[in-house]
Amino acid sequence: MRMSEAETDVFSAASACISETLAGITGLPVLPSEAEDILTISSRERHKWVQDGRLKSIGTRTVKLRGRARAVTFHVFDPRQIEAVLDGDLPAIWREEDAQALAETRRRAAGKAARTRAGNSQGKAGDARNAREDAPRTQLDGWDVFEAEGLLR
Repeated sequence: MRMSEAETDVFSAASACISETLAGITGLPVLPSEAEDILTISSRERHKWVQDGRLKSIGTRTVKLRGRARAVTFHVFDPRQIEAVLDGDLPAIWREEDAQALAETRRRAAGKAARTRAGNSQGKAGDARNAREDAPRTQLDGWDVFEAEGLLR
């Protein structure tokens, strides 16, 4: 801020007002959209991490916006906690953990699906095989000789 030397009283008053306002800003909670911007995360990630307890909420705020029939409630965050998350580069670590968990879940689901498919196809093939074995054998002339030579194996 610049002012002429003749206005030192005005400068001092403005400087004191600005300092007082800035001192109060550190105590204000961080809104969800601000947290997303600061941490460069998506709203889906914010919701997931709040639900998991990784991103701590200091409470909720409810506001009635113009044009909306209902009030909107959202979580707010402590600025010091947001700063700690940012300094520790925790969003990158959390994204990596989420990717590993997703890969593990997909691997487990693929294994389960493969077991289910194997069980279903084996059951159908086994049923068909059992039906053939249980069927009465027809007695054809010379069949015993043909079967004894092992030509059907």
